[in-house]
Amino acid sequence: MPVAAIDIGTNSTNLLVVDDDGSTLHRIVEVTRLGVGVDRSGSLAPDAIDRTVACLDRYATILSGFGASTPVPMRVSASSACRDAANRDEFFDRVTSVLGRRPELISGHDEARLAYRGAITGLTPDPMGHVVIDIGGGSTEFAYGDVELRHTHSIDVGAVRLTERHLEHDPPRPEELLNAIGDVQDLFDDMIRSIPAMAGARQLIGVAGTIVTSAAVEIGLATFDASRVHGFRFERNAVEDVFRTLATEPLNDRVHNPGLPRERADVIVGGLCVLVGLLRRWDADEIIVSSRNIMDGICAELLEESAR
Repeated sequence: MPVAAIDIGTNSTNLLVVDDDGSTLHRIVEVTRLGVGVDRSGSLAPDAIDRTVACLDRYATILSGFGASTPVPMRVSASSACRDAANRDEFFDRVTSVLGRRPELISGHDEARLAYRGAITGLTPDPMGHVVIDIGGGSTEFAYGDVELRHTHSIDVGAVRLTERHLEHDPPRPEELLNAIGDVQDLFDDMIRSIPAMAGARQLIGVAGTIVTSAAVEIGLATFDASRVHGFRFERNAVEDVFRTLATEPLNDRVHNPGLPRERADVIVGGLCVLVGLLRRWDADEIIVSSRNIMDGICAELLEESAR
C-alpha cells in the first residue's frame, strides 16, 4: 500500500506519495506562504491560513484517489511558522477538519533528522563527515553525520524570515544584504561553539526550495527536472554568481530567470543570503544538491512501520 507525507512549512505546503517499494507516485510543492509576517506578529495571518487550508483540501482529494477502500497511511508535519505562532491550534483545527488528522508539530531536531534521512537518498555521503543543510522559509536545519547521524541543530533564519527582517528595498541595498548574511553567520558561529564537529565536515549536502531553485537557475532549467538537480555539484563561485545576479535585479526582472518560479522570486534572495553566508563561513568549495527532503524521510519511516 502507498504511504504519504504532507509537510506544512513556512513558505510551502508539500505532498509526497510513494509506493510500498519507495518509488514516487506523486510529489507536489505549492507555495502557500503560511508564515508570512509571523516573525513580527507571532501569529499566522488569516489569509495565509485560508491559502494553506485550501491547498490541503486539494491534497485530500488527491490522496482519496490512492486509498479508495483503505485510507493511505500518512503523517502531516508542521514546522517553523507553526512553532512560532500563538494561534497554531486554530490552524491545526482547520487542518484536522480537512485531512481527518491533526498535524504533528515537529521540533527543529526532528526536522533536521528527517531531512537528513531524505536528503542522502541516492547520494554517497562522505563517511569522514558530512552536513545536510535544509534552508526553509522560517528556519534552517543542520544534520551532521559520518557513518551515521551524530548531531542536529536548528537556527531561526530562512528565506521568508530574513527577507522580512532585512530586505526592505527592491532590489535590496548592499547594507541590507550584508546585515542578512551577518545574521546567518552569527548564528553559525554559535552553532560551531556548541557542536565543533560541524566545522570540520568535508562534504555539504543541500536540500529544499532555496538550494534546489538556485541550482535550477544555475543550470537554466526552464522546466524543472529533479533528475538534473539531484546530485548536482553546485560550486561556491557559481552560488555567488547566482546570488549577485538575483540580488541586483528588481523583482520584475528577477522573475524572468529560467529555473526561478515566480512564487519564489520575492524571497529567493533572502534564502541565498543564508546559503552564501554558510558557504563563506565554512569556506566550502561546493555544496551537493539533493532533490529529496523531509517528506522522503517521513515516507521512509512510514514504510518501515508498515513492514513491522
